[in-house]
Amino acid sequence: MKRIGVIGTAVLFVFLGTAALAYPQQDQQDEKQNKSEKEAKPEKQQDQKQANPEQQKQQHAQPPQEQNKQEQHRAPQQQEQNKQEQQRAQQQQEQNKQQQQHAQQQQEQNKQEQQRAQQQQEQNKQEQQRAQQQQEQNKQGQQRAQQQQEQNKQQQQARLSQQRQQQNIEQQKQRVTQYRQHIDQERDHAQQQTAQLQQQKRMAQYRFQQDYLERERQQQITFRNERDHDYDRDPYYYTAPIYRYHRGGSYYEINEYGASLLRQAVNNGYQEGFRAGVADRQDRWHSDYRGSYVYQDANYGYNGYYLSQDDYNYYFREGFQRGYEDGYSSHYQYGRYSDGRYSILDAFLSQILNLESLR
Repeated sequence: MKRIGVIGTAVLFVFLGTAALAYPQQDQQDEKQNKSEKEAKPEKQQDQKQANPEQQKQQHAQPPQEQNKQEQHRAPQQQEQNKQEQQRAQQQQEQNKQQQQHAQQQQEQNKQEQQRAQQQQEQNKQEQQRAQQQQEQNKQGQQRAQQQQEQNKQQQQARLSQQRQQQNIEQQKQRVTQYRQHIDQERDHAQQQTAQLQQQKRMAQYRFQQDYLERERQQQITFRNERDHDYDRDPYYYTAPIYRYHRGGSYYEINEYGASLLRQAVNNGYQEGFRAGVADRQDRWHSDYRGSYVYQDANYGYNGYYLSQDDYNYYFREGFQRGYEDGYSSHYQYGRYSDGRYSILDAFLSQILNLESLR
């Protein structure tokens, strides 16, 4: 029994010694393990940090239904944006179109300004030409006045014989009788022409013709009242011719009183022609001076004295043709308007009459 106790005591000491040795080793191992864990912990934290973006991405990842819902919510906004973009694009196109129209309008205005400037220059040029013509006419008028004085002086010295005077007087009486017969025959023609104008609804030409007929009627009344013309005191019948003119293949001699009536015939024709041309233009009728009753009549201003009716009619129509062209075109090419009267330019008057001096 004693031996057994000793053995048990020895075993106990061995056990205790081993345990005592085991505790420090255990502490060292625990210390190493803690150190290893501390060293491994930063790496773990780093791994966790690296893993966080992915986890965040996974956290941010949403279910497909939520994404579809958001897409559906964004779709109307996108459509509204697209619609606004289209509207802005249309507005921009409209602005561009307006700018183009404005540019075109500006170009047109510039073009019109240039045209007006050119017209103004042309008008100024025409005014200068008219001023020059007027100066020339004044100069010619002075020359004619001097010539007239000279002619009057010569006419006082030149006098026809008594026999020649009587011949002129007898010839004149026949002219007056024939002209008055012609007036009575012309009435039917005037009425027919008036009715035709009414049918054609040429009211401006109708009014002009009625005015012409009334003025001619008043003129004829005045002529008819001159039944006792004093031929002996009328210088036309005893004044010698100083001009000659050519018409119808023949030459005719005439004194200053006859030449004055020729000038009057041309100017009367120009004035009536101008009014007739204006009337046809207002009626929008085609240009036709020969179709005018006034052109066919050609007697306004004639009383049967000093010239034959044929001579007066011929030069009246020469003036009428040129006056009609000016009136129809609304442009003074052959004549002018002054003191309420239309008259042909002196240059064209001289060209039409082409009077040749006999002295």
